[in-house]
Amino acid sequence: MQLLQQVIQWIEQANQFINGIIWGPVLLILLAGSGLYFTLRTGFFQVRRSGEICRCTLGSLFGKNKDKTKKKDKNAITPFQAMTTALAGTLGTGNLVGVATAIVLGGPGAVFWMWISAFFGMMTKYAEVLLSIKYRKKGEDGNWRGGPMYYLRDGLGVKWLAGLFAVFCILASFGIGNMAQANSAVGALKSAFGLSPMLTGVIIAVIIAFIVIGGIKRIAQITEKFIPFMAIFYILGALVVLVINAGRLPEAFSLIFEGAFRLEAVGGGAAGYVMVNAFRYGFARGVFSNEAGLGSAPIAHAAADTDSPVRQGMWGIFEVFTDTIVMCTLTTLVILTSGIWDGGLDGIALTSEAFSQTLGDFATYFIGISTVFFAVSTIVSWSYYGERCVEYLFKRKQMILFYRIVFILLIVVGSNISLRAVWDISDTLNGLMAIPNLIGVIGLSGVVVSTTKEYVRDRNKERARDKAGEK
Repeated sequence: MQLLQQVIQWIEQANQFINGIIWGPVLLILLAGSGLYFTLRTGFFQVRRSGEICRCTLGSLFGKNKDKTKKKDKNAITPFQAMTTALAGTLGTGNLVGVATAIVLGGPGAVFWMWISAFFGMMTKYAEVLLSIKYRKKGEDGNWRGGPMYYLRDGLGVKWLAGLFAVFCILASFGIGNMAQANSAVGALKSAFGLSPMLTGVIIAVIIAFIVIGGIKRIAQITEKFIPFMAIFYILGALVVLVINAGRLPEAFSLIFEGAFRLEAVGGGAAGYVMVNAFRYGFARGVFSNEAGLGSAPIAHAAADTDSPVRQGMWGIFEVFTDTIVMCTLTTLVILTSGIWDGGLDGIALTSEAFSQTLGDFATYFIGISTVFFAVSTIVSWSYYGERCVEYLFKRKQMILFYRIVFILLIVVGSNISLRAVWDISDTLNGLMAIPNLIGVIGLSGVVVSTTKEYVRDRNKERARDKAGEK
């Protein structure tokens, strides 16, 4: 037992050293710079085309556009299913735990940088999704395969970098998509219902095993029903708190904007960090939450039944907006209006206590249920990401089975180790995964920009013809 503790301690120390290098200026510049570059090169596409983005995403689910979401390829999933599968991966416990941790480590100002990372991250994810559709391949079973592995190999022409991404993605699936989620879920259930972490971990593992055996189609069928319900459930609970605490909202926004640019200590206690920490943890937790730049979501989007890389890329923009601008902001405001953000709590404990300040004992159950929803959905999606990368590297079904076994077992392991260790390792794996992906996205930026301009040009011509016809 003592030897195991020493090994864990060594791993944590090594991870801290690697994490400090990875999440240094280079990666932050790549993350911020890629989103800024695509925003400028496409003429602020996420703003200028916001109306069209709404029509092509949410609008496509209703009214006369509804037929556009129906499948034509029986082996593919609908664009909406692809988005909900990817959103299941992004709407994880990062929306509950990651926001709280960012506020504790970087002060309320970290939230401002989360917003900035999301605004530019919309275009980074747009580019990733566009490229995943552009360079995807059909397998022998008729299903689409795509993601950074394919656009790094076939688009950029760097096979070894594609392999490196696949390795990092598999490792990241064990961290960000597995142990971090399971750890938060069992912690919340233990707090709400007094359940044993080991028992809860085993139950979650069994549920996940049943879902992932069905492959992408079963995952998509579950997420398209589960994700909207899960999001509405959490949004309504948060809005109840914010309506009650409406008088404190101006102070909350003041803390965010002042903390983002204050060079001295942001606040008291554990949150007393300078602006650089607000920037660092805002971007790190923002990426952890919305995954823009990681290259994970494009793997799910590649399975979509669509012939338009740009339209599917719009679903990527919608993902980031929903995850960070909507969900993370709601959690942020609940925490800041509670007045306990600098009281020494961290992670899910801080988020839960913030809700409890208004909702009382009911908040414990609300957070417990919400956390499980978020965690299970993320674990399901990341199991698929990992599988696709295993398939890309080894092309053998036996290796996929082995991966599934290891993945399921790590859910139980992640349920019983410390929170900070899990999140720190996940941060490191995120960075390792993002580096080759961002190299690919930036290297293929010309393809992204030209494809976008071609789409805009065609759409403008269509509108001109429609107006001429009306006259």
